[in-house]
Amino acid sequence: MKKIHALALSTALLTAFCLPAWSQAPAAGAAYPSRNVTFLVPFSTGTGADLLARLLGPKLAERWKVSVITDNRVGASGAIGTEFAAKAAPNGLTVLFTATAHGTVPALNRKLAYAPLQAFDPVVLLGTSAMGVVTSGKSPLTNFKDFVDASKKNPGQLNYASPGLGSPQHLAMEFLTQETHIKLLHVPYKGTSGALTDLMGNHVQASVVALQTAAPHLQSGALRMLAIMSPERTPAFPNVPTLKELGLPNAVVETWYGVFVPAGTPADLVQKLNADINSLLQTADVKDAMNRQGLVVAGGKPERLQVLVKDELARWVRVVDTAGIQADK
Repeated sequence: MKKIHALALSTALLTAFCLPAWSQAPAAGAAYPSRNVTFLVPFSTGTGADLLARLLGPKLAERWKVSVITDNRVGASGAIGTEFAAKAAPNGLTVLFTATAHGTVPALNRKLAYAPLQAFDPVVLLGTSAMGVVTSGKSPLTNFKDFVDASKKNPGQLNYASPGLGSPQHLAMEFLTQETHIKLLHVPYKGTSGALTDLMGNHVQASVVALQTAAPHLQSGALRMLAIMSPERTPAFPNVPTLKELGLPNAVVETWYGVFVPAGTPADLVQKLNADINSLLQTADVKDAMNRQGLVVAGGKPERLQVLVKDELARWVRVVDTAGIQADK
């Protein structure tokens, strides 16, 4: 009997030592987090989600007394990093910082290895940013009515740029064409930089651009914003009308940034993350940093983010299906 007990003890110890650290959930009653935390960003450095992860990470590390590491896993419009996060252990040590593409990419690609609503538990909505319909500062289209009229007179002749097929900017413009009953030619680029360069040069006629991306070019006159897609006018450009004012009450599209954890993460850990991040969102320096990026601070309960993702998925699925957009084209 003693030999059996010794063997069982040895086996248990060997198993414990051989298990990878990420598979071990915090012990019951242990303070969270008791080990290093990874903020997984499925986009490149310098993007909105990355900037927010790097803004909040050091502040949470100081509060938690553990290291917080930002890990950028880029590819497939965020799908590669998101899939990696979905497969992580639900122990609160892998936290996904993501953005609008969390709702647009699954609408376009129905064969992803994860389903956003089932693979993740929401933590908190960090912030939102307005999007605007823009043209080159050189364009003869000086207001939104001009743009719509020109498109209707020349269906399919005016083109618009986006950072890529299925990007939020692409689907936002497709949504707008469906609301206004106009036909445009989509010119996808491999990223925002090329799209903006050709737009400013008036080689493409229009685009939908996030306010924080467009702002310096709008201020310099290289771009002109015809309308803003937010519910209200933005203080940064108070003379630009909303699409709602222009007779399109449903044409509200904003970029957003949110925090998720793998599904099944204990509720108390989600609540801890939610409370700590909400607390930071109310501090003056975090608010100032987000405002400088053109972001409106959100915060609130996890349910707020869950409702947003459900609504986004439903809308973008409708847009994709109506437009007949396919992931491989």
